[in-house]
This record gives sequence, C-alpha cells and structure tokens, in this order.
Amino acid sequence: MARFVGIFLVVLLTLFGLEMLEPIHVRVVEPFTGFIASLSVWLITPFDDTVVAYGRVIRDGVDGFAVSIESGCNGVEATIVLIAAVLAFPATWRQRLLAIGWGFLAIQVANLLRIISLFYVGQWNLEVFNWFHLYLWPVLIMLDVLIVFIIYLRYISTQAESAEVSAPA
Repeated sequence: MARFVGIFLVVLLTLFGLEMLEPIHVRVVEPFTGFIASLSVWLITPFDDTVVAYGRVIRDGVDGFAVSIESGCNGVEATIVLIAAVLAFPATWRQRLLAIGWGFLAIQVANLLRIISLFYVGQWNLEVFNWFHLYLWPVLIMLDVLIVFIIYLRYISTQAESAEVSAPA
C-alpha cells in the first residue's frame, strides 16, 4: 500500500507540475480546451443552432449567455488523477495503457455532459448553475475516475485469475 501511495503521489505531482508549465499549457492544454468547447457546440448544434464556440467559450447567439471552459473544467486534472492511480498499481503496460485510454474517454464523455448541462442550467438559473458547477459536477467527475479505476482493478484481477487457471500445474 505504501508503494502505491508513494508512486501515486510522485506521478500526480509530476504530471500536475508539467501541466502548469507555460509551454505545455499553451501548446497542449489550451488547444485541447478549445477542442472540447468546439466538440460541445458540435454536439449541441443539431438541437440548438444558435450556439457558437470562440476558443474555450461557448455562447448562445440569442441571449448572449456564455460559459468559459477554464483549467480544472476540461477534464485534464481528472485524467491526471486516473493516470497516477493506474501507473501506481502493478500491471502490465498493455493493461495500463488500455485503462488510461478508456478512462480518458469516460472522463471526457462525462465532462462533455457536464459542460453542456452547465451551459443550459446557467441560462435557466444562475444559483443552480453555481451549485452544480462548484459541488455536484466536481464530485461526479471524480466519481467517474473512481469507477473507471475500480473497473480497471476488476479487469486486472480477472486477467490474473485467467492466467492462473490456464497455467500448467
């Protein structure tokens, strides 16, 4: 357990440190955040063609309401937590890469739901928006990370059981 916690903390702090470096933030995080905003608008457009994206901002063309996807709201930090947990747990590199890939997708799907729901909740009621934004969605996103990690652990354990059963005695 101490090994897991140690590796988890080292990877977590390293990745958060790298994310905060200006070149990485400018060349990776900001373009990714703009892509998330554009993807959100692409998903909304079939139902509401007045919504547009400007960089990391999603804006309603009718009432002018807008949300800006900031650091901490783009799913990068949640992905970093997942990566640190996956790398800290003993497994093959193939298992780890699969978990990181599928986990990244799961986090981003949840985050897209978060962004779109907050965009519409904010147009409806700013008090509810603030509560959803500050309390509900951060918990749900981290719960998503935890669920992905638990699924990963179960996958690893079934792989280990399969290997034990198929190993010659």
